[in-house]
Amino acid sequence: MLRHAEFSSASAFKPTLTTNIIKKTKNKYQMKKYILVAICLLLTKFTFAQDTTALKISGYLETYYSYDFNKPSNNTRPNFIYSHNRNKEVNVNLAFIKANYQTERVRGNLALALGTYMSANYAAEPDVMKNAFEANAGIKLSKTANLWLDAGLFGSHIGFESAISKDCWVLTRNISSENTPYYETGAKLTYTTDNQKLSATLLYLNGWQRIKRLDGNSKPAGGLQLTYKPTDKITLNYSNYLGYEGEDALRTQRFYHNFYGIVQLSDSFGFTAGFDYGTQQIAKGSNENKEVIAPVMIARYAFAPNWALAGRYEFYKDKQAMIVATENLNGFKLNGYSLNIDYSPFKKAVLRLEGKVYQGDGQFVRKESNVDYNTSITTSLAISF
Repeated sequence: MLRHAEFSSASAFKPTLTTNIIKKTKNKYQMKKYILVAICLLLTKFTFAQDTTALKISGYLETYYSYDFNKPSNNTRPNFIYSHNRNKEVNVNLAFIKANYQTERVRGNLALALGTYMSANYAAEPDVMKNAFEANAGIKLSKTANLWLDAGLFGSHIGFESAISKDCWVLTRNISSENTPYYETGAKLTYTTDNQKLSATLLYLNGWQRIKRLDGNSKPAGGLQLTYKPTDKITLNYSNYLGYEGEDALRTQRFYHNFYGIVQLSDSFGFTAGFDYGTQQIAKGSNENKEVIAPVMIARYAFAPNWALAGRYEFYKDKQAMIVATENLNGFKLNGYSLNIDYSPFKKAVLRLEGKVYQGDGQFVRKESNVDYNTSITTSLAISF
């Protein structure tokens, strides 16, 4: 999946342009400073000027350390991993400050973030947006019905996991979560029934995890999400995405489906199962498709008030590199297994330890040789406030 940008630069500059380049760089840096200052001032103004029940300031910080037994020379985990992707270093996966404004008819979110998650996922985005975790506004279209229109940058409608690891049952993300959008930009129309059991969302998007639409691509993308909660212990969801990848001259259609169910069997035991299936044209106008198949299962058991265990099995098959690039002649095909233990001394903090093994024929590199396994241990400390 092309989450990373490719950059190019001129090999030389004319000496007569040096002064102007320095001035432009300095002005650009100063402009960024002014924008950040303005945002801080606006947040401060709203904090004191608005009803404290309407405006809420919150934050999140997750640090981590991961050890990859294949010992990558560049200290970066395999290329299909975008969260917790640095090896043998204490680092910040995700940290953000968020302002949320909510009234009966208006809502909005603004969150600025940093961390290795942001660096990996936002590499292709414009500089001014590389730290934008959320930026959206919404209005309620009906006085009686729960019908909302939201626009801007928001979390993905695909999958049961998010970038906020503390809210997920396991420390690291599954392969399908890593290789579907974490965030989206566009507009969405959401309807929820009065009893909150059924919600439906229709989306108009700039593309597959894109803030800025790809240059040369004139086609928008879209999606649908249906969520049904028959009880407070069962969640059933279907989401899809339909869009075109690549520039217009070569664009190919992608159609992606995500199904999942979450069942809380008791206060201490829960089970999640998901299944992703996606197709994409081999070439523009072709009737042949590449495909992705990705089931995942997670079980979680809270064996004490502050302790929990979770295990995961996942399978991912992308034979023709529809999303995951690989040099393996047989395509990308993996089985994944993980086990983690969580300790939460209080509600807003969690300390986690996870062991994970990926198995795939010749999919990994160790000491410049292809190997079948990738084993890692990751620990993290996350707090919210």
